Amino acid sequence: MDVLLTAGLIVAGTAVGVGAEHRYPTAAIGLARRLMRLILYVAVPIVIFFNLAKASISLDNAVGILLALLTMILIGTFAWFVSSRVLGLSRPQTGAVIVAATVSNTGYLGYPLTVALLGHDQLSTGVLYDVLVSGPVLMLGAFGVGAAFGDRAGEGLKARAKAFLTRNPPLYAAILGLLAPHALAPQFLVDASQLLVIAVLPVGFFAVGATLAEGAEHGELPIPPPFDRPVALAVLTRIALGPAVLMLLAAPLIDLPSAYRLMSAMPTGLNAMIVSHAYGLDNRTVAEAITWSTAIVVAAALISLLL
Repeated sequence: MDVLLTAGLIVAGTAVGVGAEHRYPTAAIGLARRLMRLILYVAVPIVIFFNLAKASISLDNAVGILLALLTMILIGTFAWFVSSRVLGLSRPQTGAVIVAATVSNTGYLGYPLTVALLGHDQLSTGVLYDVLVSGPVLMLGAFGVGAAFGDRAGEGLKARAKAFLTRNPPLYAAILGLLAPHALAPQFLVDASQLLVIAVLPVGFFAVGATLAEGAEHGELPIPPPFDRPVALAVLTRIALGPAVLMLLAAPLIDLPSAYRLMSAMPTGLNAMIVSHAYGLDNRTVAEAITWSTAIVVAAALISLLL
């Protein structure tokens, strides 16, 4: 039921975004950008603060988290090399591929899939991965890539550093969450923050749908959306190469938790759209990577539940 509800919210949000862009193109794109800023400056910091303030971690899980962070560095470097050196993409498109390959939907989609496929007892392990792997990848990695490759981040190192620091509220929410005592994160507020994640899901996919429709030629949205080389690189790196590298690194060291394996295979996250809009990356590439990778992972999860 959690997977079906999640899939329904994704489809509904995307469809409304596509329809709105076709009927009111200027207003829909403007609304999508405002919604992305609202998520960036309000929703995401709330979720990060309360979950980090409440989180605890064992030594065994710590090894898996360190290996997962190393994996993100490796696949991000791979995405950069292929995008810039092999495909010869522009800086905004290269940055979009890197962000789409490394930012994963471990919160919006990972939580319900963990419960549905692995059981409620595995959710706490999944939350650790989401907070301590996906969080730093977003706050430091993706925002850093956006500041370095985006065409709205300014010119020169000083301007791009300023853009990174001033357009990165999740980073400050994480710092406060790490410093805050557990008493500031009672369970009911943690639960409320996770409900906020679900509420944001259709809102974020509205922006995805509007962006896909905006990028369509002659006002007609191809179904399915294009799966060109940059999108294929981002999708395959995110849902195939990432999990493979993590399991390869972990094999001689630890018994990798099942929740970590599942979380590492999550599709490109909505937060990639937030970064793309904030810094001026290629929104179309990010939106198409989110659409394709989400469709593949949700379809695989539904098949797993039926078998």
